[in-house]
Amino acid sequence: MRHNFKNLKVWQKAMDLTDLIFDFSKDLPVNERYNLIDQINRSSCSIPSNIAEGSGKNTNKHFAEFLSISISSSFELETQLLICERRNYGSINKLRDCMEAVAEVQKMVFAFREHVLKSETIS
Repeated sequence: MRHNFKNLKVWQKAMDLTDLIFDFSKDLPVNERYNLIDQINRSSCSIPSNIAEGSGKNTNKHFAEFLSISISSSFELETQLLICERRNYGSINKLRDCMEAVAEVQKMVFAFREHVLKSETIS
């Protein structure tokens, strides 16, 4: 049996993160529209998307692979946010909120991945 990704708290938190990131990125400099902004938005979307895609796989191993991709996307996003920090882009308060949300989602996805790998079957 596969997971209903919409019921997974980790997916819900990743979706919340994506909303937060889109709100943050709309205030970044216009000259970053086709560079950093698009990359930030894509990597944030990749996190819940890979959780959802992996939830449809038939084995825990395959699901865990997609969760690993989700974690990798979160590290990519974190790096892009650190670039924003170095460049003094965006609101420092919104940036801090984004960084905290990324860290929380990273922990959740990692813990869920470990749980999936230890489980006999996806339920």
